[in-house]
Amino acid sequence: MSTLARAKHQAKAHPLALDAILALAVLVCMVAGSFVEPRHRDSVNWVLRTPDLLSLLLMTLGAAALVFRRRAPMAVLALTGTLSVIESVTGDPRAPVAMSAVIALYTVASTTDRPTTWRVGLLTMTVLTGAAMAAGPLPWYAQENLGIFAWTGIGATAGDAVRSRRAFVQAIRERAERAERTREEEARRRVAEERLRIARDLHDVVAHHIALVNVQAGVAAHVMDKRPDQAKEALAHVREASRSALNELRATVGLLRQSGDPEAPTEPAPGLDRLDELTGTFRSAGLHVEVARADQGTTLPAAVDLAAYRIIQEALTNVQKHAGPQAKAEVSVVRVGPNIEITVLDDGSGENETRDSGGGHGLLGMRERVSALRGTLTTGPRYGGGFRVHAILPLKNRTPTGEDPA
Repeated sequence: MSTLARAKHQAKAHPLALDAILALAVLVCMVAGSFVEPRHRDSVNWVLRTPDLLSLLLMTLGAAALVFRRRAPMAVLALTGTLSVIESVTGDPRAPVAMSAVIALYTVASTTDRPTTWRVGLLTMTVLTGAAMAAGPLPWYAQENLGIFAWTGIGATAGDAVRSRRAFVQAIRERAERAERTREEEARRRVAEERLRIARDLHDVVAHHIALVNVQAGVAAHVMDKRPDQAKEALAHVREASRSALNELRATVGLLRQSGDPEAPTEPAPGLDRLDELTGTFRSAGLHVEVARADQGTTLPAAVDLAAYRIIQEALTNVQKHAGPQAKAEVSVVRVGPNIEITVLDDGSGENETRDSGGGHGLLGMRERVSALRGTLTTGPRYGGGFRVHAILPLKNRTPTGEDPA
């Protein structure tokens, strides 16, 4: 730490001691000035004189009041101004008691607002100058009287300039701190959103493929002894589902790598162009799935395309897990005006309520995906049995913050 910085730190830590030193310096200047008398004739001559006792007392009281200028600036200004008026009226020759009033006026101007500075400054200048001109021993046009007017104006102006600069520096510091907090909050928000998105993808991938593996493994165990060929086919499906699960997990987890990692996956996110492949995996697991599409020629934004794929994937996974072995599912993708509508129906029975009970994360993940795209999602049991998932996704999607999720 430099000497100047150390001195500033000490001054901030002990303001009363600094004001005491300032008061002593002002007292020395006033006393020294009171021993000199300028005489204006043909030339300016300086004559030594001895100040009277009242002037010494007024200078001492004015300097002592400056010790408390930070605690009560208005009271100190009133006291030093009164002492200055008394000296202007009674002093002959006059002692520079007004110096303490100038310091007090500077303190008031540096610690209050500009309108107050104008009012207090004009009042102080008028009272001190008026008293010196009207009741003092010198002519009203004497340089000493005009000097009081000038010095009070300088004190008020300097104090206001210091206050303005201090406020400007404080505003810059607060703006920088606010910007830093905003950047940190934005970074935390983006990290949380990315973590939630990856968690949803992991859930969709794991739930889908593990459900298929579970079904095919059950089939293989059931027919292993009597129909080994069918068991071998089921195990092949298990192997294919597990391989797909590993590939998607590798692609999803790869998003956690640094952006500069050359080994980061570059495979595009799945979309409705892979809908036939998706439904084929469920058909191979024994689920009867029918697909109807009326969205030909529609180019979906990447975020909408991924959300539509994941919603269908999660909905069919729920059918596979909860609707029963004889359930049938219907998937429809329809373009309706500025929206794309996804509907997944099944005719299962007995366990539909568990899908909408809130115990799992599948339907919650669907709602989060749809909400992120400013769409709507409706889920619930169907009349007569079964379950219905209906999502409406706007093609021109915007997040609540106005950013494109893609």
